[in-house]
Amino acid sequence: MAIMKFRKLGNTDVELSALGLGCMGMSHAYGEPDDKESIATLEKALELGVTFWDTADIYASGKNEELIAKVLVPNRKSLFIATKFGFQANVDGKPMDFNGSPAYLKTAVEKSLKRLKTDVIDLYYAHRIDPTVPVEDMVGAMADLVKEGKVRFLGLSEASVNSIRKAHAVHPISALQSEYSLLTRDVEAEILPLCNELKISFIPFSPLSRGLITNTLDISTLKENDFRKTLPRYQEEHKENNMGLAQEFAELALSKECSSAQLALAWVLAQGDNIIPIPGTKRRKYLIENVGALSVVLTAQDFHAIQLILKKYPDTGDRYNESNFKLVDKA
Repeated sequence: MAIMKFRKLGNTDVELSALGLGCMGMSHAYGEPDDKESIATLEKALELGVTFWDTADIYASGKNEELIAKVLVPNRKSLFIATKFGFQANVDGKPMDFNGSPAYLKTAVEKSLKRLKTDVIDLYYAHRIDPTVPVEDMVGAMADLVKEGKVRFLGLSEASVNSIRKAHAVHPISALQSEYSLLTRDVEAEILPLCNELKISFIPFSPLSRGLITNTLDISTLKENDFRKTLPRYQEEHKENNMGLAQEFAELALSKECSSAQLALAWVLAQGDNIIPIPGTKRRKYLIENVGALSVVLTAQDFHAIQLILKKYPDTGDRYNESNFKLVDKA
C-alpha cells in the first residue's frame, strides 16, 4: 500500500494529501449513484490518508454535499473540504447559468454550510468566472466570507490568466482548479507558470481524462445519463484513435508494473510540486488503485515514451462541447 505524501496549499502552511478525491461522480454526471459504495469509498479515503475532498453545490443539486456530510461530520478535524458556488440548475438539474454576484454568493455559501453540516468551508471556489460581474467584486465578496470565518481559503476554477491576476490582487487565491491530463494540456502554456509565480496550488480535475486513459472505458457502453455522451472526445469519430492510444499507454504501464491510471496520475503529479490532482471515483477499488500512483517513479525514458504515444494518436477530440466552452474564462 502506498504511503500518503503531502503538498502545501498555495502560499500557506496547510498540507494536503498529494492526491485528493473528486466526489462529483458519486451523485452526478456519471450514471446511477450508489450511496452505500460511495460512503464506503469516502471512509476508505480517510483510512488511506486521502483527506482532501472536492465537491460543489451543483452536483446533484446539493445531494453530493449532503452525502459527504455523513462522513465529514464525525471526522471533521481530519478532513479538508472544498466546495464551489455559481452554477444554477434548470428544472432538469443540468447547469444552465452561472451567477457570480456577491448577492448570490451570500445565499449559496449558507446553503453549502448547511448541507455539509459544518461551520467553515476549508476551500471555497468560484466554479467559473461570471462575465457580467467584475472579478474584483466577486472575490471581494468571497474575501468577506474569510473575514466572517465561514471560509478559510479561496479558489477559482477554469479562470484565465487575466482573471487570476485580478482576483489575486484583491485576496490571495490559494488554488486554481482546471482540467488537466495527458489529453488536456492547454494550461501548460500560461496557467501553470502563473500558478508557480503566484504560489497558487493547481488542482487538476479529470486527470484520467474522464476514464478514457485508463483503457477500461468503452464509449459505446455509456448510459444516456452519462455526461460524457455530450462531449466530443467520447464520440464514435474519435473512438478508434482513443482506443489505440489507451491500449498503447496500457502496454507502457504494464512494462512499469503499474496500471494505466497509476501511470497517468504519476505523470500529472510529476508536472510540479504545487499540483494536487483530484481523480474522481465512487468505488473503493479505483480509489485504492489511484493512491498507488504515489509509488510510481517516472524516468526521462518514460516521459519520452509517453510523448511518442500522444504524438502517434493526435485525434483525441475536444474535452468540452460548445456550450461547456462558453463558460470557460478566456478574457
